[in-house]
Amino acid sequence: MFNGFDYPSFPIPDTTRMIESIKAVPIDGPVQHMWADEQYKILRTQIQQYEKSLDSDHEVGLMFTNFGQTILMQVTEISYADPVLMIFKGIVNGRVATLIQHVNQLNFLLTSIEKAPDQPKRIIGFVANNN
Repeated sequence: MFNGFDYPSFPIPDTTRMIESIKAVPIDGPVQHMWADEQYKILRTQIQQYEKSLDSDHEVGLMFTNFGQTILMQVTEISYADPVLMIFKGIVNGRVATLIQHVNQLNFLLTSIEKAPDQPKRIIGFVANNN
């Protein structure tokens, strides 16, 4: 009895087996492709194809347009942090920069940048998360 009221007792089911069976169901749908590791694979493929199309005097640059201005990054490395973060490292306006971005905010333009004449052509490094 609680505050003069008599409440019935309800059994609480053991949900352990139910949760484990749900975890065991393979997911292959639109939600899965929103995870950072899947976005990483898609970006890697697209950027590597774009890199192959450039001549020896140009490198890949990314133009980000979601900061109220356009930012050009000379990308040196792309990685991710599960489940939903992408990490871009490179040079912006001559300074080392890192952009950490949610996969829902990915929106950029692949463009070419003239490489420094005294430097070899840079290829973007893709660092897969091994966790």
